[in-house]
Amino acid sequence: MNTRVGTFIKQLAGYTAFIPKPLPPEPPVQFDDELHILLSEADRALARLDGIITVLPNPNLFIGMYVKKEALLSSQIEGTQASLEGILEFEADLTPKENIEDIKEVINYIKALNYGIEMLKEQPMSLRLIKDIHNILIEETRGSKIIPGEFRKSQNWIGPQGASLSEAIFVPPPPEMVLSCMGEIEKFFYEYDHIPPLVKIALIHAQFETIHPFLDGNGRIGRLLITFYLFWKKILSRPVLYLSFYLKKHRSEYYDLLMKVRTEGAWEDWIKFFLKGVFETSSESANTAKEIIKLKEDLITKLYENSISSIYAIKLIDHLFENPLTETKSVMEKMKIHKDTANELVKAFEKIGILKEITGKQRYKKYLFKEYVNIISRGTEL
Repeated sequence: MNTRVGTFIKQLAGYTAFIPKPLPPEPPVQFDDELHILLSEADRALARLDGIITVLPNPNLFIGMYVKKEALLSSQIEGTQASLEGILEFEADLTPKENIEDIKEVINYIKALNYGIEMLKEQPMSLRLIKDIHNILIEETRGSKIIPGEFRKSQNWIGPQGASLSEAIFVPPPPEMVLSCMGEIEKFFYEYDHIPPLVKIALIHAQFETIHPFLDGNGRIGRLLITFYLFWKKILSRPVLYLSFYLKKHRSEYYDLLMKVRTEGAWEDWIKFFLKGVFETSSESANTAKEIIKLKEDLITKLYENSISSIYAIKLIDHLFENPLTETKSVMEKMKIHKDTANELVKAFEKIGILKEITGKQRYKKYLFKEYVNIISRGTEL
């Protein structure tokens, strides 16, 4: 058994738990040619993404929808069955087709991500912030009975659904060691070293998942930490790197490599996988941003071709990028226009295929900006 990362120690209760060594790894991470190339490519892709976001017509609209996508994907990795359309329906006070408990978990993730970003504008990364984020993530969901916002006071384990402690694939540190292990992670946040930020957060994410400090939500919190750390370190000016798209697609490899770190000390293999994910996700997000810019240009052309060229029509397009599931009342209130004007606009948009009515009702109709939702929801299919 490789002891580069930690050691498996038999506990008095008879099971064997893993005790991780503090970061950074010893011996240090070996930067071979492949790792250097992957790091360079990931850094460039992330910088390109950050640049493209700044030229979007309204970056916050794109980020708001991407937060929903990340929340959805990260929750899906843990087995949550929800869709982007279901999230939009819930936010529009419609009854989603999916399980409402699954929807709430995704909504909480969105709240947690937004809260964390706001807090990091004023304060540094800390264990207190991680606990606060966990409290928001777990509040009023199925995991809410197991101490939201507090590190665990009992042993947890990783294994197939329903597996007992004796059948576990991996047992994290015993509860009395969780605070000291997490304290070492907090020290590593602030440690002045020459480890590149992308490599450093790869180490932090794996170490967090190894410690598994909470009784529920560890995977989601660990993935949130990636975005929070890079935003805090000003590697990202906006929270636009969402690795869950990549991690969902390569879920088995993701879990296998985290285990390989623990059992073989294979930090380099994990870091290379992580950097490939940063490159792939950044490139995908940048392409999506370009598609959205083009979609807006195409829609404006479509309006002119169909002689729908009022200033309100252009404003309605902006409204739809912010609220892709809408209704006449919302259009009227948001744009401060008469009900009849809002009605005519919505009907015109439906007629030329920009909007699609989704309720089938005669009254209180809801309309979906399907083309935009299709672009954003790519990769979230159940």
